[in-house]
Order: sequence, then structure tokens, then C-alpha cells
Amino acid sequence: MIIIGEKISVIAKKVREAMNARDPKPVQELAEAQWKAGANFIDVNIGPAEENGEDLMKWMVESIQEKVHSPLCLDTTNAVALEAGLKAHNNEWGKPLINSTSNEPDRFVMLEMAAKYNALCIALTLGKGSLPADAEERCGIAAEIMARAAEFGVPMEDLFLDPLILQVCTMQDQARHAIKSVKMFQELNDPPMKTVVGLSNVSNGVPKEMRSLIDRVYLTLLMYEGLSAAIMNPLDKELMDAFKTTDVFLGNTLYAHSYLEM
Repeated sequence: MIIIGEKISVIAKKVREAMNARDPKPVQELAEAQWKAGANFIDVNIGPAEENGEDLMKWMVESIQEKVHSPLCLDTTNAVALEAGLKAHNNEWGKPLINSTSNEPDRFVMLEMAAKYNALCIALTLGKGSLPADAEERCGIAAEIMARAAEFGVPMEDLFLDPLILQVCTMQDQARHAIKSVKMFQELNDPPMKTVVGLSNVSNGVPKEMRSLIDRVYLTLLMYEGLSAAIMNPLDKELMDAFKTTDVFLGNTLYAHSYLEM
């Protein structure tokens, strides 16, 4: 399973201050720590970045890839900033990942960017202003996005379908629908569609001491249904241990007494 490190986000005070000051050190240190912990991609979330977004994303991409030889997941709703990041991205380390398109018209441009820059793309199964009620509705939205991606020239193997993870403390039934969606999404295409989740969304709003437990149990359930990737915290050792152990039981990793160190 692909791990996308979630820690570089404008929501975090330390990261936001580094962005504003154009201080690369805190951002580079977070990127390096996640990479060494096992992240395959580093998420770079600059938010809407309505002012100087283009310059900020370019600076972020160049600063991180100066230290970390990893592809990045570019996370912004600002299409101009996104394109600046795609242009700056060093594809020697792998294709960039766009986070994200959806079934909302203002997000279609992300598919256009994915085709233009040969990038991977996350597709949130979110309709026009409303949350999907169940797995079946998510599949309907996914099918529409897949058709649109094909029109833009985005290969199905470059698309990751996201069932939209919601808070278990306020929308408990949606946790089950998302798990079912991961299984159903794979049946929409041959070869099976790739899937991705924003894992920590499930534990938003719960007491801090419970978050890691909820995240790791939910990850195990999603992996059992064939999850391809997760935007998650690779610096959470218990979460990473659960990931590696689940991989052993699923037969994706050969058991060795030292498997947790791999």
C-alpha cells in the first residue's frame, strides 16, 4: 500500500509560519522525517493560497525535493498554484499526485492538469454540493468521474478513487459505507481501480488519546478490502506497526521476526 505523508499542511501552525516566512528548514525536516518513516509520497497542503499561491507552491516543491527524493502530492484548490507546483516538480523521483478532483465543476480543471503534466490524480467521490449517502451513490459518482477523466485523456491507472472519509463520532454509519466503497470501486474497471483515503478524517473530533487507535483499526479494515493508498501520519509508530502487521497477514510482506523494522 502507498503511504502519503500528511504532516505538511497549512493547518499546522509550525508549517504555516514556515510558509509565511519562507523558512525551508521546518518543512524540510518534516518531509525528511516522513520519508524515513516509510512515506512514498509527501503531501504538500497549502490550502486555497489565494495570495501568492503560485510562488508559494513552487517554493514548497523545490524546498522539499532539495532534501527528499520522493514524489509529492500537491494539495490545493488553487489551479494556478497547482500548475506552478507541477512545473517545478522533479519527476525523476516519480510522477506527482494531484489532490484532488471531484464531480464538482470547479474541480474539473484538475483532470486537465493531470493529463497535461502526466500526473496521478485523486478523485473525491463528492457530488455537486451534497455528501454521498452510501457506497452505491459513491460508485455512481466515481463512474461519472472516470468517464470525464477518460475524456481529458487521464489513464484509469493514474486515477485514485477516494470514498470520502467522514468523522466516526458524528457520522458513524458512513465509516461502513466508505469501507464498502473501497471494495466496490475496484470492480468498476479491469484492471481494478486504485483507491485512497484521508485516514485521519475518521478520528477528527474524538479525544486526542483515542485518535491513533481509531486510525489504525480503521486502516486495517480498509486494507482488508484492498485499499491502495492512504494519506496518513507515518510518524505515528503504532499506526505504522499496525500497517506493517496487517500487510503480513494479507500476504503482502513475508513474515520475519524483524518485519517491524523493514
